[in-house]
Amino acid sequence: MTVHHYPPSIRALIRHIARLPGIGEKTAERLAMHLLQAPRAEAEQLARSIVEVKEKVRRCSRCFGLSDGAICQVCSDPTRQVPLICVVEQFADLVAIEKSGGFRGLYHVLQGVLSPMNGIGPDQLRVAELLDRISGDRVAEVVIATGTNVEGEATAAYLADLLQPLAVRVTRIACGVPMGGDLKFIDQVTLKRAMETRHAMSAA
Repeated sequence: MTVHHYPPSIRALIRHIARLPGIGEKTAERLAMHLLQAPRAEAEQLARSIVEVKEKVRRCSRCFGLSDGAICQVCSDPTRQVPLICVVEQFADLVAIEKSGGFRGLYHVLQGVLSPMNGIGPDQLRVAELLDRISGDRVAEVVIATGTNVEGEATAAYLADLLQPLAVRVTRIACGVPMGGDLKFIDQVTLKRAMETRHAMSAA
C-alpha cells in the first residue's frame, strides 16, 4: 500500500478498511478521510454499531438465519405459514426472498451447499436439523431454493431424495426467463430450463 505519507493511526485505519470485501486502497483512503472529517459522535456511533453486531448477532436456533436473540423475527412472527419451509443456502438468500414479498412461510438456512471437492458434505450443513423440523413442526411443504449452479442443483437433488420417503411435498423454485427479458440475450442453460418448466396459460 502506498499510504506511508499518512500518520500511523490513519494508515492503520486505511489498512483495516481495505480488508473489507470489494474495498480497494483508494476507496479505503476516501472512507478513512470521511471518518476523520465526520463529527466525533458519528464515528463513535459507527464503532459502537460494529461492536454491537459482533456481540449480539447469532444464529437463530430454529432456522439458522441471523438474529439478535435466540429466535429470529421471521420464526417468531405468528402470521407466518408454519407448514411451509423454504430451504436456502445462506442468510443473504433469505433476505432476497423476503424483499420479493412472494413468500410467507418459514425458512431453513443450510449455511452452504454440498461440495465434495471442498470437503463439504451433509454433515457440514444443517440437513439433520431440517429433518428434525419436518418431523416436529407438522411441515406440509418444503420449497428448495438453492442456487442453480452445479453445487446448488446437486444439493437440491440430494434433499429431494432425502425427503421423498417423508409425508411432505417437496418443490423447487421455478427458474427461467426473467420478466422483461429478451430471448436473444438469455443464456442457453436458462432458456433450456425455462422450456422444461413451462406451464399452462389460462384464458383471460
